[in-house]
Amino acid sequence: MSTPPDQTSRHDSLREQKPGSKRRRAERLRTGGMIALAVLVTVFGVLNLEEVKVDWVLGSGHAPLIVVIVISVVVGIVLTYMAERLHRRQQR
Repeated sequence: MSTPPDQTSRHDSLREQKPGSKRRRAERLRTGGMIALAVLVTVFGVLNLEEVKVDWVLGSGHAPLIVVIVISVVVGIVLTYMAERLHRRQQR
């Protein structure tokens, strides 16, 4: 005999939840990874607060090490973006 349409077996309901549970698991893993990354960045920043001497093109000064690191990362990101954009434009 077949099951009436308004009643579903426990097995069928579990089978229907699998794709959603994979998505939820992936979201939990992504969230956990982002939290771990945020903790690492925070610890890195706190450990690098001492002042360092920075020689600029037009002089020198003192700045927290984390500021120097962040500025270096931002400059690297901007230069990489510009180089990729120039490379794409040359390929056209």
